[in-house]
Amino acid sequence: MSNQKIHKRTSDALVLLERLTGKDQKMADLLEQERANLDIAQKIYQLRIKAGLSQIELARKVGTTQSVISRLEDADYEGHSLAMLRRIAAALKKRVEIRFLPARRLQHA
Repeated sequence: MSNQKIHKRTSDALVLLERLTGKDQKMADLLEQERANLDIAQKIYQLRIKAGLSQIELARKVGTTQSVISRLEDADYEGHSLAMLRRIAAALKKRVEIRFLPARRLQHA
């Protein structure tokens, strides 16, 4: 028998990500950054849809273009600014709240 770890097959995304990152802090930080980008994009999309607005309508309320709103709703976009998030929040009659939370380690059930 070899010294290699034997992993059970799983489709649990958190388990798979933990295996990929291992103890590599840079990779864990990158994953956390990507998770934050995804969270912001999803929140903008969800709030826009809940308000019954198209990207064009939200863009008009914010004073920007549809392509900017589209970019902001893209999970791969990394250029979110607090000023733009505040403009979107104001257009949707919301406010931006920023919290500093303890760093999280990937966990699975």
